[in-house]
Amino acid sequence: MAVLVFDLDGTLSDPAVGIGRCINHALRHHGHPAIADADVPRYIGPPLDESFAAIVRGASAQHVAALVERYRDRYADIGYAENTIYAGIPEALGALRDAGATLGVCTAKRVDFAERILDHFGIRRHFAFVSGGDVGIRKAGQLAALLRDGAIDGRATMIGDRAVDILAAKANGLRSVGVSWGHGGVAELRAAGPDVLLESPAELPGLATTPGLASGASRDY
Repeated sequence: MAVLVFDLDGTLSDPAVGIGRCINHALRHHGHPAIADADVPRYIGPPLDESFAAIVRGASAQHVAALVERYRDRYADIGYAENTIYAGIPEALGALRDAGATLGVCTAKRVDFAERILDHFGIRRHFAFVSGGDVGIRKAGQLAALLRDGAIDGRATMIGDRAVDILAAKANGLRSVGVSWGHGGVAELRAAGPDVLLESPAELPGLATTPGLASGASRDY
């Protein structure tokens, strides 16, 4: 039966408001200019330390760590809830579970924050495991750990909205599914080369019976 591993931000829910406000909270606290709302999506998906290093060019590792800490202060208090689940996701997850698929989450977000968000939306019960990241941890390494620990096997499929999700799957010999409703965009996903590109959460249930080859999915790209 299918084992499907979901990214969180940009795949199950849209965290742009909370992430943008928390990034700017940290930047202002440390005397840096805020970023524009239009620039927030590029920092959704990659590890938080990479995002701050890209925003504050030349920042030391210690300063990046301080920015991450200030970000997380606000995120833990309110930022995690400034988040919207994508329409159709709860129904798709329920359909996948009803079809016998095993579901998991693999996110760059710290695991306690990920668990809190899944509980906030009432969808935690659908997932057999949640793998969270942290500073210095990369998604390819998270998937490798899931394989090593037996939480998934080589037949699993990684589902996400950013190139990092697709490339992490490829690095571990897994199938990959890109979702175009998130923040990566179709061009980024196509360049990464997922096995399948989906246009709507309504297409997700097709992955339960034929992992990586959803009915109706866009494969001709």
